[in-house]
Amino acid sequence: MKALVQRVSSARVLVEGDEVSAIGPGLLVLVGIGDGDGTDQADRLADKVRHLRIFEDADGRMNEPLGEREILCVSQFTLMADTRKGNRPSYMGAARPEEAEPLYERFRERLGAKGGVFGAMMAVELTNDGPVTLLLEA
Repeated sequence: MKALVQRVSSARVLVEGDEVSAIGPGLLVLVGIGDGDGTDQADRLADKVRHLRIFEDADGRMNEPLGEREILCVSQFTLMADTRKGNRPSYMGAARPEEAEPLYERFRERLGAKGGVFGAMMAVELTNDGPVTLLLEA
């Protein structure tokens, strides 16, 4: 399981031009679920995201966790791409949708995050809040 975590001033998800979720300051989390991932990985990664100390404290240092800020979580199977051979990514390591969706929902619910629409073609818009993008793996 992988998550690309981006600190944002705001973010939103649109499906067919309609906004389905939006947040203010917080985190946009793109999550990819691999074949063989389970509830332990989902829980561990969600807890890691929740406790990351990547927000500025009173001294301007990245030392504060998420706190009351919001999270927008979007499923992103392409994070599981294998690009070691050739120029065309292989997605053989991604979990099948019927296995991935319950884990995505568990991950999202554990974070108390808003979400996109699993499996939909989504447009994700974000306003970056500083140069803070992290790739996490469970």
